[in-house]
Amino acid sequence: MANFNYIDVGLKDYKECWDYQEELLKEVSDDKRAKKQASELNHFLLVEHPHVYTLGKSGDESNLLAAGDFLKKIDATFYKINRGGDITYHGPGQLVGYPIIDLEHYKIGVREYIEKMEDAIIATIAEYGIEGGRKEGATGVWIQAGHKVRARKICAIGVRVSRYVTMHGFALNVNTDMRYYNYINPCGFASSAVTSIQQELGKEVSMDEVKKVIMEKFNAIY
Repeated sequence: MANFNYIDVGLKDYKECWDYQEELLKEVSDDKRAKKQASELNHFLLVEHPHVYTLGKSGDESNLLAAGDFLKKIDATFYKINRGGDITYHGPGQLVGYPIIDLEHYKIGVREYIEKMEDAIIATIAEYGIEGGRKEGATGVWIQAGHKVRARKICAIGVRVSRYVTMHGFALNVNTDMRYYNYINPCGFASSAVTSIQQELGKEVSMDEVKKVIMEKFNAIY
């Protein structure tokens, strides 16, 4: 069982948190270089962001359906970033997790890392009676993934790995304001619906409680 160094950042500006991730990634990478072996250092940020849209390296900017003055009107910002994946939304009520770990220490590759992340999220929402799964050809966690009409995404995943050290991570919709998804094609899937724990249950849930469950499930999987 892993013992991740969880850091509850609270509500933090996206760019500030991105810079913080870069600092922590450098710390783990420098430790790895100095020791000439896998680093045992690890950090796991848990954060909520003000309204922001982010576009991955291979993403298509046309999937952002709002721009310029309208972004200001809805109090949102936009960043092109260095993770994989297309466009996604972050905002209050969404739990974002950024593990900064050396995959060599855990003896896993990138694909397995993403699958473990999906497994931890699936186990987390199961605690709320929600059955999640994977959708063929897409990362993240989905509900009724195999259904042509009812498939809906509850958690987006996009990572960057540099010399086996990770950054970026997952975004789980907890009590998210789902209206902000109207302004994007989420992760490039124009026809895909998105959902949240609140939307599935019909009631708001405790973010602090979800954080505790997330930490327990990630610790158990590694």
